[in-house]
Amino acid sequence: MKKFALVLLCAALALPAFAGGKKDSGGGVIKIGVAVPTADHGWTGGIGWWADFKVNEIKAQYAGKVDFRVVHSANASSQVADVENLMSWGINYLVILPHESAPLTPIVKEIQSKGVKCIVVDRGLTDTSFGYVNLAGDNNGLGKLSGEWLAKTMKAEGLKNYVAQGGMPIVIDTERMTNFFAEMDKDPSLVNLEGKDKYQFANFSPQDSLKLMEAHLQQYGSQIQAVFCQDDDAMLGALQAIKESGNTSIKIVIGGAGSKAVYEMIKAGDPLVRATTLYHPSMIADAIQYAVDVALGSKSDSFHTAKSPTTVVIPSALIDKSNVDQYYNPGSSF
Repeated sequence: MKKFALVLLCAALALPAFAGGKKDSGGGVIKIGVAVPTADHGWTGGIGWWADFKVNEIKAQYAGKVDFRVVHSANASSQVADVENLMSWGINYLVILPHESAPLTPIVKEIQSKGVKCIVVDRGLTDTSFGYVNLAGDNNGLGKLSGEWLAKTMKAEGLKNYVAQGGMPIVIDTERMTNFFAEMDKDPSLVNLEGKDKYQFANFSPQDSLKLMEAHLQQYGSQIQAVFCQDDDAMLGALQAIKESGNTSIKIVIGGAGSKAVYEMIKAGDPLVRATTLYHPSMIADAIQYAVDVALGSKSDSFHTAKSPTTVVIPSALIDKSNVDQYYNPGSSF
């Protein structure tokens, strides 16, 4: 698992003060609850798969020392109830990717106040007045690396015109798109056919991405030479629209996240899909490992008594044929 080693090393280098923690006392089995959303698209499906994968790996490695319960919740209200049930079970640690930040904040704050150490994944909570770890991917880096690679590749291949698809009107989308356009705008010869820094939303959905790409093809036709989708799962819809249209002017399509399907396209030498950028659901596995490291004493638990969250950012990375094998897991669902 080369990726886990790389990510955990990066986190350790970024936060040297966390090294040398104190092992949990009490003498009993350490109980860790993991709360994730039920799969509603490829990325959240990957979250569930990587959570189960990592839990099984840790249980085999530390048999009799660490116990887990993993809950997959269909919505925010059921996730609140699931966390309450985990508390009744007697968890020492909670690893949670909130369905929505606002509804989950009160219950996480409540159990933190009762001594449960909390690792919140991806999105933070709406109350930042108490101590937990917010372990997240690098949305700014995803946008920046995508823009750098696309601009460089388009220039090298004599391409000029592109269109871009956003995800949803949320903070992480704004971070990705702002940093993407900041790189693309450095070269005035590259033209966004929608207008400077303009784009429409595909809602992280292959179906919506397909419809949006069909609209772009109808409006701009053979003018389009490159497409940025910023989400690998949604990008599959754009690729379908391009192939069904018979368009041959488009030479590059790049998404983001690092899906298994896109890794396989890169490995196979797909002429359109040659790179992606990392924002991977395996971050839930990194969060579970983080909780275990704190429990067993290799990381500090001082975040728990802090007056504000401690942020750990998993760096994004540009993934192409030169390094895709380091990240590819054939068993992953995403």
